[in-house]
Formats: sequence, structure tokens, C-alpha cells
Amino acid sequence: MAALTATSSISHAQEAKVLSAAESDPVKLGWMVGSPPPDDKIIRFTDPDYFSFPKMRWTVCNFRQLMPTANVSRGLGAPVLLERKLDETIDAVKFTPLGGDAEMTWEQSLDANYTDGIVVLHDGKIVYERYFGCLDDAGQHGAMSVTKSFTGLLGEMLVAEGKLDENAKVASVVPELANSAFGDATVKQVLEMTTGLRYSEDYADPNADVWIYSAAGSPLPKPEGYTGPRSYFEYLQTVRKEGEHGNAFGYKTVNTDALGWIIARVTGKSVAELLSERIWSKMGAEQDAYYTVDSTGTPYAGGGLNAGLRDMARVGQLLLDDGVANGQRLIPEAAIARIRAGGDKAAFEKAGYALLKGWSYRGMWWITNNANGAYSARGVHGQALYIDPKARVVIARFSSHPTAGNAANDPTSLPAYEAVAKHLMQ
Repeated sequence: MAALTATSSISHAQEAKVLSAAESDPVKLGWMVGSPPPDDKIIRFTDPDYFSFPKMRWTVCNFRQLMPTANVSRGLGAPVLLERKLDETIDAVKFTPLGGDAEMTWEQSLDANYTDGIVVLHDGKIVYERYFGCLDDAGQHGAMSVTKSFTGLLGEMLVAEGKLDENAKVASVVPELANSAFGDATVKQVLEMTTGLRYSEDYADPNADVWIYSAAGSPLPKPEGYTGPRSYFEYLQTVRKEGEHGNAFGYKTVNTDALGWIIARVTGKSVAELLSERIWSKMGAEQDAYYTVDSTGTPYAGGGLNAGLRDMARVGQLLLDDGVANGQRLIPEAAIARIRAGGDKAAFEKAGYALLKGWSYRGMWWITNNANGAYSARGVHGQALYIDPKARVVIARFSSHPTAGNAANDPTSLPAYEAVAKHLMQ
């Protein structure tokens, strides 16, 4: 989606009456049903609340109906089907939510987190799979900021292959960014989000930079009198420096779009084209994926990927298997080793994530540094791709939680993932 889509109307969502997962089910509410749908059931990209709760529970599965996109082709070969060995005991697995004292079951956590779909792989086999609301096994769903980790993976692949120097200054790769905050940052600092940027992603602040960024990235015609940047790349050139690069982790989407520009400049391909060429068309995917784009057709590298749930799980399994799928190496082993090793814990701690103590960030992946070496891709409203190397477990989840920030669902997600991993190890 455009930057606006991943983040817009969050304040609306937080202000709306919070319905339960069952009450807000988009099928039950009848969004976009009919020829045409009734006026009060129509959702348009031009509506200011098209991504507000509960409308967004339909929107997350239907971005391609609302805005322009760029395809991520799965190629012409047959998909490589995932073997199934369902474990009917997973629903009853219990855990204690972070900060809580009453146990919850895995099945209860799915409703608590407004889950739209979830797949669990163990040793490459599907042991659990369920769909809700707008999603089924043939559907696609917005991955939100899970997209960042895919962009980061492409960047780490290029570094491992010697095609991108992580110590190079960004300006030496993309001269157009020389006068921006990114100009004197290194590629590594962009990859690890330790750039010093004057940029706010406080969605509750109507004057935050994220809204200027959203306006620039929107593919809609700009309003009369608009004089700001008109694309992602134009906006990146306006970002100014604040503080020193390399000092502290700061989660800012513009880093990922800067990396997307770096990748495009080094390879001559957009992130959508490169993801298809290097991974999607070779891993046995079932469906094409797609990115939302800005008015110039540039994919939203920071949050625009949409895909089928099992294909997301396939990417997780590819990483779990050290970059090899179907007997073919798709990702350099060194790139995965760098991600798993994690980033600077001290720099990460400065960001103040109360629920993520001891974590770090590397290659735009979130590293738990737990006993199993688990790491994950994370997106607003509950999107997740969780990889546990020791347990040989991959969990892919799409959700439409009414609150954007992961702090709202982490207490009932992170311990649930660990509990299921422990269960499967036994």
C-alpha cells in the first residue's frame, strides 16, 4: 500500500468503538457485498476512513482493488506443495500473556489478536493452518512492515555477494540523496536503522513527518496548490539529519525506502522485480505477490507487500533452511548468518521497547536473542513471520488488530509463539 495505507487512519481506529474479532468480522458486517454494495457498505481508497477499524478488516485483503500495484511473479513452474501433518493438540497449548497472571490457550489468542490467518510449519510441514474474516487459503493480505524484512533480506543478499558495500556512504550509491540526512550514513546504518534522522512516525500527531511522507507516496492526484514531494524518492531527498548516525536504533520506515532505492540503483531492478527474480519465482510459491506503488510506479519497500499466507511461510522456511529451497540455493548462507547474529543490543535498548528487552535489529529483522535464537519480521496490526531455528518452527500470521502498534498484541503473541515452539519440540 502507499505509506498512507500502512499507517493512515490509525487515530480513527483507536477512537472507534472496539468490537471483538467476532463482532468486527468483515464477512458478517457485509463490506463490499452486492452489485453494487449498499452505500453504507462501500469502501473507497478516497474515503478518509478506508483503513480505519472495522473497515480495515476488509481492506487488508483487498488493496489491489483499491490502488495501483506492481506484481511479484511466482514464475511459470508448478508450485511445490507443502506437506501436511496437522497437530490437533496445538489449539489447547497454554501460555501466560506478558504482564498477566491468567493462562490463555493458543486458540483463544487467535481471537484476542484479530487473526485473519495463521500457518505453523514444523520441519517444513504444515502442522496448523486456520483462516478467518476476509482471508482464505487462496487470498492475499497486506504484510505491512513485514515488507521491511524482505527488503532488508535483499540488501543483505547483495552485501554477502559483494555487490553492495555495507561501509559505503549512501551518497556514493544514490547521489540524489547526498544533501539529505541519508547522504553521509553508511549502507550498514540504513540496514540497521541507526541513522540519525529528523523524522517522526507519531501517528497521533497530525503534524508528524509520517503524514507528509504519506501524502508524497499516495498515488492519488495531489490537491490543488500542493507543492510538496510527489513520490517516495522525492520525499527521501527532503529528510534532514538529527543526531549522529550509528548511535541508536530508531524504527523509521524511510530507512527501508532508502534501502529500496539503493537496491534499485545497484541492481537496475525494483524491489518487486528483484524479489520475484531471486526468491518468489524459485521457491515454489503458490501465488504471485504484489506491492502497492506511488504515482511513479515505485514499490513501497517499507510496507507495500501483499501475499498469500502459505507463501509467507515458505519464505520463513527458506531462511530456516539456510537459504536452500527445493535443492537450490537462493540466499547466500552468509546473509542469513548475519541476520541471525543480531545487531547492537545497546543501540536497540535506547529505543525503549519495554516488551522487547534483550532484543536487537539486523538487516531489518527483529532478533529475540532468546535461547532458541528466534527472529522475526513484524508489521502493524499484528502481521508476523516468526522463525525459531532450534525448534525448526515457522509461524506466519496475518491479522487486523484495531490497534496498530505491536505492543497491543505482543503480550498475547510472543509467549504464544514460544509455547507452540516448545510444544512441537517435545
